[in-house]
Amino acid sequence: MIRADQKAQNDFGAGECLDTELITRNNDLQALLSEQERRIYDLLQQYHKNESELRSVYNTPIGKIVRYYKTIKQKKKTQKNAEKNDYNIWLNKYDLLTEKRRKNIIAEIATKRESPLISVFMRLNKRSLSSLEQSVQSVKAQLYPHWELCIIAEASQHTEAETAIRKFVENDARITRHVKKETNTISEASNAALELAGGEFFALLESGDTIHPLALYHVAQEVMRYPEAGLLYSDEDSLDNNNKRVNPFFKPDFNYDLFLCQNMVGNLAVFKTSLARQTGGFKRELDGAQDYDLALRFYEKLKPEQIRHIPRVLYHKRISRSGTIAATETQISGNQEAALLAVNHHLKRTGIEATVEKAPEYPECNRIRYTIPNTPPSVDIIIPTKDMANLLKICVLSILAKTTYNNYSITIIDNGSKEQNTLDLLKQWKNDSRIRIIRDDETPFNYSKLNNRAVHSSSADFICLMNNDIEIITPEWLNEMMGHAIQPGVGAVGARLWYPNATLQHAGVITGMYTGTGHAHKKYPKGNPGYFGRACLQQEYSAVTGACLLINRINYLHVAGLNEQELTVAFNDIELCLKLKKKGLRNIWTPYAEMFHHESLTRGRNDTPEKKELAGKELAYMQNTWGIDKNHDPAYNPNLSITSDDFSLSWPPRILDR
Repeated sequence: MIRADQKAQNDFGAGECLDTELITRNNDLQALLSEQERRIYDLLQQYHKNESELRSVYNTPIGKIVRYYKTIKQKKKTQKNAEKNDYNIWLNKYDLLTEKRRKNIIAEIATKRESPLISVFMRLNKRSLSSLEQSVQSVKAQLYPHWELCIIAEASQHTEAETAIRKFVENDARITRHVKKETNTISEASNAALELAGGEFFALLESGDTIHPLALYHVAQEVMRYPEAGLLYSDEDSLDNNNKRVNPFFKPDFNYDLFLCQNMVGNLAVFKTSLARQTGGFKRELDGAQDYDLALRFYEKLKPEQIRHIPRVLYHKRISRSGTIAATETQISGNQEAALLAVNHHLKRTGIEATVEKAPEYPECNRIRYTIPNTPPSVDIIIPTKDMANLLKICVLSILAKTTYNNYSITIIDNGSKEQNTLDLLKQWKNDSRIRIIRDDETPFNYSKLNNRAVHSSSADFICLMNNDIEIITPEWLNEMMGHAIQPGVGAVGARLWYPNATLQHAGVITGMYTGTGHAHKKYPKGNPGYFGRACLQQEYSAVTGACLLINRINYLHVAGLNEQELTVAFNDIELCLKLKKKGLRNIWTPYAEMFHHESLTRGRNDTPEKKELAGKELAYMQNTWGIDKNHDPAYNPNLSITSDDFSLSWPPRILDR
């Protein structure tokens, strides 16, 4: 028996209480409560029409029970989320190196005729001697034996550290020491080690940090599997003061737009030695972000497929005693300034007209502002609608009142509106030169066909697909989206959409989730940066929602637009993005074009047998044609869940030979 809080007591009467176990174990009662919950949700969706009915339902005894039932469900969900994200349990289950696997790997390595030599550069800092020893021991513990370790040390290193280093060098011929002169920067010392390195590839290791026993084995495997690889990186986590592994960072495959915002390559980073020498090695003026800068210059020389992501935690970064990875605030800001400079140099080298600044919601990362031409491309904002004058009015007036972009028009496709207030509103806009109205009474609702017809009749350079339930928030939304859309290699650009209650509705679409697709960070509250900042940083996703989607009209026509046959209602925007991706184009999501999305109120929910049947057919088409229920999404990570959109752990991970 669990007594309700004071509010619940006031609802049910003083001294009364609910039997939680009775509610959660009784299937019939749960079904009744769920049905009432759905009813309340439906009323919420039509709140503007049914405020009095909604109020009456909330005040009935069953309404009060439903509210308490939702509290119980939320508590259970919170507890379940904590359990499913217990990294320690996950490691013990999926990251144990058994003796059998150890022997198998050693035997496998012995059969390889050619194995790449990997140099490890370990930069010594002022951490404790015990941390130094742990770093060296983690290299010596590698199952892959073909490595060399170069310790880059200060000339005036502490006596104990000097003694330990000398001992390491004397006891293992694979370990060497390079003395960093006091006048040398870390980049200059690293370049000296680079010149002496004998490895085909080199990895970077900070003293105090450690690498997984299989780190170099997995690197070598990837190199042998992809001989053209030039840059490799892995997932990483942190070591707390008790040597406990915490804070796993499971990264996407290489994501250029995210890479400009944060050094997602991070650790473990492995570079091709010859290319590092050709590109000039580490740059002294970028100390603090020298590794980031080198990775940016590698990107400029490599094809995307030559940058390899190993989706395994191979690097463990030591957290300082203060509880942070960086030692001081000065170091953090210093590294950030160097990172901004590194990205700025990259933009200039590649001829991209843009500026870089601190990301407003995640200041340790970057925001890219692309320059719009003096004569901006024309944009046709296409909005299909039927009745729901109040929604359409909010949408159109918010565009007209807030949009600062000065070369756009609006096309409204009226798909058989009958309500007089809608007809009056459309008549009112008929003489507005900024608005074109297309009447289509003959076509049954087919979202794809309605949009395709409008695009074919448009002469604009770019098309912006928009739902009639969108409400603009940021005045520069179209400038921001256009900045991305005009970049070479970009397909579709999507916006950040919020529910009216200020929780996240769209921050990029992940394929393979829920046997179909899912929205990253869905229902995250405003102000939450998401998983390592991914809810507030510009980045590539496999798809973005068509509720607000900007695309070059030529690209739209080149991939035959939206699918009018198999995808009349849902997934047509997803397939459009996948077709663009198949052509080698990137689909970008930006958090700096923000809108409210009063989701699908015109058409409503899939609450009839006909709608449910159609939804099932469209999902089956996407699964059979595009394999969205099976294929790995490169914007995601196989160690993260596909049954939840909150970037929680996957049980088990979707990678083999663990």
